[in-house]
Amino acid sequence: MLTQADLPAEIPLFPLPGALLLPRGKLPLHIFEPRYRRMIEDCMATPARLIGMIGECRCRGTVRLSQIGCAGRLTAFSETEDGRYMITLTGVSRFRLGRTVEAGTTYLRAEVDWHCFTRDLGQPESDPAFDRDSFMPLLAQYFHAQGLDAEWQELCDSDDEFLVNALSTLLPFSAEDKQALLEAPCLPTRRETLVTLLELGARGGPGLDGPDPGGRKPDCGGRP
Repeated sequence: MLTQADLPAEIPLFPLPGALLLPRGKLPLHIFEPRYRRMIEDCMATPARLIGMIGECRCRGTVRLSQIGCAGRLTAFSETEDGRYMITLTGVSRFRLGRTVEAGTTYLRAEVDWHCFTRDLGQPESDPAFDRDSFMPLLAQYFHAQGLDAEWQELCDSDDEFLVNALSTLLPFSAEDKQALLEAPCLPTRRETLVTLLELGARGGPGLDGPDPGGRKPDCGGRP
């Protein structure tokens, strides 16, 4: 298992607003810009194979990098016939952005600080207060209001961290909302943030006490 001592002080950065990578999560990416193809090639030549995913925010009319990102290890790679790369990053740890580094590359590199995120390198988090009996109907209402569908049994069978993190990553929240989910200090706080976003997104759909969304009911092996 990695420790913070194993993590490099400097990593390449991939700014991608709206893309969310979380510790132990998976993020598939399609790489086609020449500078990022070069970044992938350079990354594969390093022992850690880490890339820092980071968002952007607007401040007084200017766009700047967010202060918190998440580094992922390149764990899957394939190349298309026309030279594009299909990769998967597996989340390792969040980081706080330091100064950017002039490294003679066409992509960004930066010094990063890992020290605030020791829990990211541990075992998957649990959430003892997670009330799935109320969460799953809310999720069904959100999916119905947004015109989405899901493999309900797969969601119901997922452990707490996988369920919360997968929904945080895959659902069509704004870049600002995804940054809030990334910066949540622990899984219970991320779940609370997720619930708030689901409630906002479900407005206008059937009431929680009304009929099952779309005439369907999540089959969770006994859960509503």
